[in-house]
Amino acid sequence: MSTAFVPHQQPHHPGGQPDGPPPVPPYASEATRLLCAGTYLDPGYRDRVIEELYLHEQRVVAPSLGFDAARVLAHALRARRLETLWAAAVVGLWIVGTLISGNLLLYFVWPSLLLAVAPLLRGRDARPPWYRSLSAFLARWGGRVFTAFAFFTVFSVALGEGREEPSYDSSPYGSSGDEDLLGAVTDELTGGARPWQAWFGIGVLVVIGLCVAGRRTQFARVLAAELSPDRFPDAAGDPAEQHDGPRFRRLSQRIRLEQHTPLVMYHEARPFCGAGTAYDTWVLAVELRPDEDADQQPIGNRAILDRVRPLVEQLRVPAEHAGPGVRDRLRRLEIDECVFLPAEGLLRREEAPYGPADFEQHRARAVEEGGEKRRHFLRVRVGGWEEELVVTVFVRVHTQGRMLMLEIAPHVLLPVRADFKDADRTAHQFLHDLTGRIAGSAVLVPRSAGDSLITLGRGAAYLWRLLTGGHAHALPDGPALSVRELAAAPAGSTFQDMDVARYLRSVQDRISRGVRLALGEAGYETGEFVQKIVNISSGAVHIGRADNSSFAFGDHARAETTTGGPGPQKGSD
Repeated sequence: MSTAFVPHQQPHHPGGQPDGPPPVPPYASEATRLLCAGTYLDPGYRDRVIEELYLHEQRVVAPSLGFDAARVLAHALRARRLETLWAAAVVGLWIVGTLISGNLLLYFVWPSLLLAVAPLLRGRDARPPWYRSLSAFLARWGGRVFTAFAFFTVFSVALGEGREEPSYDSSPYGSSGDEDLLGAVTDELTGGARPWQAWFGIGVLVVIGLCVAGRRTQFARVLAAELSPDRFPDAAGDPAEQHDGPRFRRLSQRIRLEQHTPLVMYHEARPFCGAGTAYDTWVLAVELRPDEDADQQPIGNRAILDRVRPLVEQLRVPAEHAGPGVRDRLRRLEIDECVFLPAEGLLRREEAPYGPADFEQHRARAVEEGGEKRRHFLRVRVGGWEEELVVTVFVRVHTQGRMLMLEIAPHVLLPVRADFKDADRTAHQFLHDLTGRIAGSAVLVPRSAGDSLITLGRGAAYLWRLLTGGHAHALPDGPALSVRELAAAPAGSTFQDMDVARYLRSVQDRISRGVRLALGEAGYETGEFVQKIVNISSGAVHIGRADNSSFAFGDHARAETTTGGPGPQKGSD
């Protein structure tokens, strides 16, 4: 009897701290492994990774939540090197075969380009516009028709030795005349190529097919061996990490310094780059009204955050009756403080104040100042589904003019793309299906010239931008994109959506409760605060007990305060 595989998770003892070894480090996480696999599966994704992390070296890397961007870059560069070598070999074979075959292989060039361009014309959208679909359809079928004609021409020349013998067939259908006409057309197109040249061209096509199969086999073996779940945690033995290029070494060290620091250098237009998609961001403002029955205490941003943090940390503790086998991801909840600083104004990327003393100074000043550009946040992170589903909640509290402003900005990193997650399955199927490997490689031979030329063209364009872009001496800039966000799926599963809602509601409830307790303990009224607690998109935030107050659930709900009743009234959506 078989049982479902459950990823290993460390047990949790009743004290709230996980037993056993610490969690998987980012460089060995499942998210990192799948992103590395994606660089071999998707050339477009690979180019975006190299452009952001390697070409634009003036850009600070986006926060890497649960993964190691430097290791993803290492595999992206290695995948490009391997593919460039295979593309150069294929183009060389096409050139040699064309020259020796009497230009017979030249007839495959245009259909090969059409077949290679067809996916580019269609684009990556699931439902592209009609004009893109139409252009891709015409290019694809035009390439197939011309490819069939090219094969017919080559085989006609290869089998054309017997055409020199006159035919005396007196069939009334005129087959002899048709054959002479076809032979004349073939001779005109082939320029008098000899049968041995056609056979040589066919042999070159076979060798090209072997190159195509060799490239696919090499990539599949990388996925099945170096990027397998068993071998991937060994970063020291990863061939991609052993590349000794000085530029890669310098940038990888810089990325690893920046990607997990609590000091976030950001671009003004993309402050939360790397955290995922914004999810129900909301801002609450209430007036600080002294409670006549309580003594007022000084209240500031730090006092409120210090009251909130222990309540959020309690989410790690399992229920008393649950025992030691709790697997809930909240037990690994991470909470820290981060400071956002704009990248504008730096003269060099190395000048960013990532030192511990610098961060403490910025944190101490930013927590109370309520600035526009430098902002302090309490950051709560839950990495679920083996760090594929990351929920991050940024909390900012500010008191000004006897007003309390509470900002909560949840962000969700959705799971990795399905084709990246199926990398192990794809590699296993390819390596163990000889017939499919041969057939798949044979189908790709006609378009191999176009694919290889596009690959070499991209490499040449990249080298030109690298030499002439001046990025090494450009002023520092914030991140333009996150390689993790690029690889995110458009939506998660039902279970994952349920987990996102559970994580967010649990964290938001504790935050709201902490703020309410801080206000009450400082001697301020909490009724207005409770009334204004809402969940903008869906569901509700449960606050607990609130005297003389009511709750509102849903997008269009209303909450009214009643007196003299037994308890709070619930408004319905």
